[in-house]
Amino acid sequence: MPDWLTLYYDSPVEITHGEGRHVWDAEGNRYLDFFGGILTTMTAHALPEVTKAVTEQAGRILHTSTLYLNRPMVELAERVAALSGIPEARVFFTTSGTEANDTALLLATAYRRTHQILAMRNSYHGRSFSAVSVTGNRAWATTGHSGLRTLYVHGAVRGRGPFAHLSDPDFTAACVADLEDLIGQTGDIAALIAEPIQGVGGFTLPPDGLYAAFREVLNRHGILWISDEVQTGWGRTGEHFWGWQAHAASGPPDILTFAKGIGNGMSIGGVVARAEVMNCLTAHSISTFGGSPVTMAAGLANLSYLLEHDLQGNARRVGGLLLERLRAIGAGIDRVREVRGRGLMIGIELADPATGAADPQATAAVLEAAREYGLLIGKGGGHDTSVLRVAPPLSLTVAEAEEGAALLQQALRTLR
Repeated sequence: MPDWLTLYYDSPVEITHGEGRHVWDAEGNRYLDFFGGILTTMTAHALPEVTKAVTEQAGRILHTSTLYLNRPMVELAERVAALSGIPEARVFFTTSGTEANDTALLLATAYRRTHQILAMRNSYHGRSFSAVSVTGNRAWATTGHSGLRTLYVHGAVRGRGPFAHLSDPDFTAACVADLEDLIGQTGDIAALIAEPIQGVGGFTLPPDGLYAAFREVLNRHGILWISDEVQTGWGRTGEHFWGWQAHAASGPPDILTFAKGIGNGMSIGGVVARAEVMNCLTAHSISTFGGSPVTMAAGLANLSYLLEHDLQGNARRVGGLLLERLRAIGAGIDRVREVRGRGLMIGIELADPATGAADPQATAAVLEAAREYGLLIGKGGGHDTSVLRVAPPLSLTVAEAEEGAALLQQALRTLR
């Protein structure tokens, strides 16, 4: 395995099995899972409905590729297209969010016939050559060599940066002015790619409506809007099914990318775009593993469970309780700079109380301590990885939210 393959914890954990919101390691330790395979186990571990769908499909046929008709893929595409909010939507399945964003960039640059891309500061869009080239988070930008020319825009981080002191309306106006100025100094631009809530960046989010204000500017210049919903999609934010809906005044995005939660651990990613954009490619293309019968069966079962059990509503209710509980805990700990988020997507930013500087050492220490207490969480953030990331499966119960908050409080109290 390569040296650059990241592992959590000083003594890495081998997870052997899971059930509901819990997992077990090879030594028999049980953990409450508040990170869900990086927001991928969306409904629950070992969800019977998904396990049954995978088993039954595997018993018929495992793989065919997109060169042949595939009923589960067509059925899932129809459902995703209807849910996307994009008119005349077309859906292309991939194996990951990285590949989905790579495809979105291919579509945008082909449609607009330019290699220039706008991206947000502190962003993360995957690990492929093109996705890394539009990533604005230095910890994950592994190469500066790319065929794309990327320009970075203010707005995704509300609590830091040159506009942090402004009110929400003034913050939005300043970011729009920055965008206008940036576009005015460049040639034709293909698209703006943006996460409605930044994932790896530490669950940062702009004021509601910022991307709608951006969209008005983009429309005047014919620039496409790509909404990266790999982490925000499928109701995780509670208030909306897609993150872009917090910025819906100017309509849906031209292109939407998704992955992670839809497969509940199976490898599914995808792109939704209006037909004019999706159909702009003139060369042949297929996907060998995107749209696999087994992963599509899993996605259909998982999506059905999500909708039938109103897990978006659960994320809103239980996530709201968890967010308030964590804010109350954070108010009593001087290294907690901010507790932010929406639904079951919560970030806890740690900083030096004297200087306000990011405190990655404290973040790493709390991550370790939480594991010792039986809680798995994540970390991220653009300022030296100083944010604890909390994102449990959307079926989280109130009792489990309270338990997890108490365990996290114990871990935070180990800071000196």
